[in-house]
Formats: sequence, C-alpha cells, structure tokens
Amino acid sequence: MQPAKSLRSVHGRLFYKRSCQRPKRLLTICYWGIFWGIVMITRVHTVAFQGIEAVPVDVQVQIAPGAPKFFLVGLPDKAVKESGERVRAALTASGLGLPPKRITINLAPADLPKEGSHYDLPIALGLMAAMGAIPRDALDDFIALGELGLDGHLAAVNGILPAAIAANGCDKGLICPAASGAEAAWAGGDLDIVAVESLLALVNHLAGHQIAPRPQPRRLGPETTALPDMADVRGQQVARRALEVAAAGGHNMLMVGPPGAGKSMLAARLPSILPPLDPRELLDVSIIQSIAGELSGGALSERRPFRAPHHSASMAALVGGGIKVRPGEVSLAHNGVLFLDELPEFSPQVLDSLRQPLESGQTVIARANARVSYPSRVQLIAAMNPCKCGMAGTPGHICKRGAACADDYQARVSGPFLDRVDIRIDVPAVGAADMIAPATGEASASIAERVASARRRQRQRFEAVGYPGTATNAAASASLIEQVVSPDAESQTLLLQAAERFNLSARAYHRVLKVARTLADLADSERVLRPHIAEALSYRLNMAMG
Repeated sequence: MQPAKSLRSVHGRLFYKRSCQRPKRLLTICYWGIFWGIVMITRVHTVAFQGIEAVPVDVQVQIAPGAPKFFLVGLPDKAVKESGERVRAALTASGLGLPPKRITINLAPADLPKEGSHYDLPIALGLMAAMGAIPRDALDDFIALGELGLDGHLAAVNGILPAAIAANGCDKGLICPAASGAEAAWAGGDLDIVAVESLLALVNHLAGHQIAPRPQPRRLGPETTALPDMADVRGQQVARRALEVAAAGGHNMLMVGPPGAGKSMLAARLPSILPPLDPRELLDVSIIQSIAGELSGGALSERRPFRAPHHSASMAALVGGGIKVRPGEVSLAHNGVLFLDELPEFSPQVLDSLRQPLESGQTVIARANARVSYPSRVQLIAAMNPCKCGMAGTPGHICKRGAACADDYQARVSGPFLDRVDIRIDVPAVGAADMIAPATGEASASIAERVASARRRQRQRFEAVGYPGTATNAAASASLIEQVVSPDAESQTLLLQAAERFNLSARAYHRVLKVARTLADLADSERVLRPHIAEALSYRLNMAMG
C-alpha cells in the first residue's frame, strides 16, 4: 500500500505545483500585454521618389523601455542614416531632448529604397509626437518633407513640387521648409501648405500661437529670362530659314560648318523663337527640375529649357542614371532644346544611347533594384565641324589628309543616330562683307509669331483627327503624319523617286513628310505641295550626300 500512497503523493505534488504556476504565467502574459499596450507607435506621412512619381512612405516611431539606442530601418541610404544625429541636435536646439530609451524608426514600406535628406522633418515630427510635444493627431492630414540643420532650422529639399501634387491628390496638406513654399504653392490653391523656418515655428503653428502664412507661387518674368535675338546673326540666310522650320515643327537639326561660322550662335537663339510652355508642359518641366533641384527659389518659368552639355559628358549624365538614378540632360531638356556642340567629340556609345529617347520621347533606366522612367521629348540641335581640322570644303583650304580627314571624323556619328535627324544644313563661313554691313536680320519677335501660328495650326489639326496630345509634326506617329499630309500625285511621285534613288529608310521617308507638313504650315497651306516636298528633301538629301 505504501508504494501506491507514495505514487499518489508524487502526483499530488506535481498537480499542486502546476496549479500554482498557472496564475504566475497568466500574470506574466497580462503584464506584457499591458506593457505593449502602453508603448505607442506614432506615424507621420512623407514620400519617396521613383522617377518623377512621389510614392507614399509611412514614418513609424516607437519609443520603448530598454537600453538607450537609436535604430533606423527601412532601406535608408547614407543621407537618411545620418538623419539621426541631425534630428537629435535639432531637437536639443529646440529645447527637447531624446529620452534615454530604445527608439526605433521604421520607414515603410521596408522594401522601398529611401534616399535623400527630406526624411529629417518627418522623423523629428514623429519623435516629437511620441514624446507628447505636439498632439499625435495633428499630423494625420499632412505630408512632411524637409532637411534639418543642427540649430533646428529647415533647409530646402528637392522634389517639393511632385510631393505637393501627391499630397493634393490624396486630400492632405503639406509641411515643408519656408524656402520651398513658393514651389509647393503651384500644386493648387486649395492645398493646405505649412511652410516654416524652423521646428519651433512649426510647433507654434500647430499650437495656434503663431500661424504661418500660406506661401504664394512665384514666376520668373520675361525681364529675368531675356534671350539673345536672331537680329544679331549676320548673313546665314539658309541657316536662319532652316532654324525657323525646325522651331515650327519641333524637328531635330544638324549644322555642319567650319569654326566661327555661327553654329552655336544660331542654336543659342532658337529658344527666342519658340512659343512659351503651355500649362501642362510647364508642370511637366517643373517637376523634373524640382526632382533635380534646379528650380531657383521655387520660381517657375515659361521659357523652354535649353541644355548644352559638354562633349565630355558621360552616359549617366546625358541620359540619366547613376547610383540614385537621377534625370539626365535629355530629361532636363524635356519640352525644350538639347544642344550638342562638337557632336563627333561625344563618345559614340553616349550618342547612341540617345536613340531610344529621341524616338519615343521617354528615357527608361533599368537597374537590378529599380526601373525608373523620365519624360524626354526634346528637340535635338547639333553642330559639328566638317572634319578634324575643321576647314574641309572651305575655299582656299587644302587638307593634308584629304577626304580621309572628313570621312574619319564624320564616321564617329553612327548612321542610326543621323537617321533621327530631320534637317541637315551646311553653315559656311561668314564673309567680310556680311560682317561689315549693318545688321539687317529679322528680329526674333516676328519669327516667333510665324512659328506660333504654324504650331497653332498643327495642334488644331491633330485635335480635329482625335490626337489632342500631339503638339508638333515631329511628335506625330508615322500613321498620323500620313493621315494629315496626303500629298498630291506630283508631290508623291517626286518623293518616291527620291526615296528609291537615295535609299531612304522608312523613318527617313516619314520624317521628310513631317518637314514638308511643317513647311506647308509656315506657308499657311492646307495641302502639301511639290515645293514643300522638294525643300524637305533638300534638307534630308544634304545629309545623305554629306
């Protein structure tokens, strides 16, 4: 009997021990539940940039008991990782100190790379809300961007305009530095914008002690963007005519001539005869400039961009890319002019990388962890010497290398690249008589009127056939240009004969039609006639026989 009693006693002790441990475990679970209920997570809205798109990012801040530590997670780059020290110093300068606890900052979604210094402000605001310095719900209806100085002041950051547009699209306001307020104001008059100088000013605004005034949009006037005038050009009547045709239809153009003939001078005056940006084009151009940090004081300009990169530019500089996948010169010239001087001096690989943007009007940059697209609808204007020594074909000049000098030099530009050029002209040296004679060239203002009238006809024509997004003949597709040209039988015969004799490609054939349509628009002619086809062919065949 004793063994059985002992067995019962053992079972009794085990049952008693387990019964006593259950309340302890329940108390432990309740304790941790209460603990995690006390630890609150504050959230502040901001954005990340993928190309010209502003992607929502949620800045989550948690302050929990534990060893003092500052964690920043969510794929931050170097600038974002360093924000911890900037935020700590800025809060201290503003009279707030971080508590000696475990601080975790999560930038969600965690798989999206975070780049730039504009995360400083939302991180600081999240910490201030977590510490009770500002109400937790005061930031629910805002997107915040800004770089913090060590003294708590806010510095301007890139991308304010697309961020403001994104905030307006999701019915939120925007908190940004005062230096970026004018740029943000272009996103819409009903957008709630809080543009402040410092963290203290923002706290006072949120508390209602000192309301920050709403910023007003700024625009650069014509007096601040004066352009060189076509009246300065001496002689060069053929080049002036070709430049007007290129401006009227948005055509790509190549000028070939000896040094000092005025190629760069002509190209620099092209913006003076181009029409101003319409509201949609202005917004597209300004968004790209905002991403690149090239909006001066947040002021927008109706002038079309004019970019002239040096011939030593790399592929990333010209088409975009790099570690942070920034827009290149071809995107910064969107809806404007990309001028490539000394064309053969550019790397052949760099020039050929422009073929896809010139054809599609868009630059797509693909990386292992990113795929970014930038608009790149540009008018290419290029200039080059006829040969390495620059004087081939000039009367009285004999090149020691003969024809090989010009052939080798021009061969640096590939045929497929030249096939995307609509107009090629020879720009001869200016004679002494033209230089001595008084300037009698037509001014840019009168040329610009004809260009604007021709572009107005093009836009109306494309709207009538159901293509309101097409603004110029150069931007029209092959099927669309065939639909709006319809040359007569005589013109069609001339075009087909030239295409067969000079082996014009399908692209070259349609580009001749586009130039001819522009010439008819300049002449205020609804039909494309034989003289228009002949002049368009002269610009194209000059390239084929050059």
